[in-house]
Amino acid sequence: MASRSHSWTSTRLLLVLAVVFAGLVSACSADQPQRLPVDPEKLIVIGKTGEQKAVLEVEIAATVEQTSTGLMHRRDMPRNRGMLFVFEAERERAFWMKDTPASLDIIYIDAEGTVVSIARATIPFSTNPIPSRGAAQFVLEVLSGVASEIGMVAGDMMMHPAIDSAN
Repeated sequence: MASRSHSWTSTRLLLVLAVVFAGLVSACSADQPQRLPVDPEKLIVIGKTGEQKAVLEVEIAATVEQTSTGLMHRRDMPRNRGMLFVFEAERERAFWMKDTPASLDIIYIDAEGTVVSIARATIPFSTNPIPSRGAAQFVLEVLSGVASEIGMVAGDMMMHPAIDSAN
């Protein structure tokens, strides 16, 4: 009887240690930045008068896990690159900067590819919601200041196969 009790206690201890270890591994990997492959197709920013303002490389975040992780924990990204979030439907959206160490410009884009609004120079690590101020199906995150450098404004168009295929 005593060996059974000892065996049960050992098993419980091993189980508790396994759960703690799994939690530590999960916590460590949760702080790792998401780095998605750069899409071979470029995102083109077109001004209201039809002029090409910029060509950007993008990483595409399309799954629930990818879109909820975004650029969290990411400290570096080239200025000519962004992350394009692709959602199934157009609706009012809000992002936040929790666990995001770099200030970003967040560009909300409607189903047609038109820029709805731009949140410039967001505050790193903030949990305050940053609303789209209109229905958006896509969101582009770039480093802070890039939208101004390009001269991007609401009403500009974004051209990319991920946006075109959603229509």
